[in-house]
Amino acid sequence: MRLKYRAGKQAQMGFTLIELMIVVAIVGILASFAVPAYQDYMSRSRVTEGLALAAGAKTIVAENAVMGNSGLAHGYTPASVPTANVKAKGVTIDNDNGEISIEYGARVAKDGANVLVLKPTSGGTALASGVRPNGPIHWDCYAAGKTAVDVAGPIDGKATLPNNIAPADCS
Repeated sequence: MRLKYRAGKQAQMGFTLIELMIVVAIVGILASFAVPAYQDYMSRSRVTEGLALAAGAKTIVAENAVMGNSGLAHGYTPASVPTANVKAKGVTIDNDNGEISIEYGARVAKDGANVLVLKPTSGGTALASGVRPNGPIHWDCYAAGKTAVDVAGPIDGKATLPNNIAPADCS
């Protein structure tokens, strides 16, 4: 008789179906916010590769400007081999004003919306080929829709990288 009494008093084990469905719904809602944020984070981290590749181009522009050379891209050869995130010959220098354009590959942004521009200025004016700068060279970064930060003027719509994946000082 005692055995029957214990058999009827079993404790509930596990979760009910409704509890499991609520947990799955909460996880789904959290994932719907987390996945796009993570994708933007990964794209932003890939953008830094292009900025690192542009460091050599910045040095070339600065040296040519200080020397008063007639071409600010003198001595620069863009890499002909693409990386995982930057296209072949994706880092280019405008010979007249020293603007550096970085063109990213499909892993970062789609074609037509994948260019970041670094613009050199000195004393609030844009650099010019054959003219020595009148102070230290300052680099401004431009993504899509950013307006000029000084009197050097706009960059004529060359920058097309979306603001959500551009570095904070570029957007």
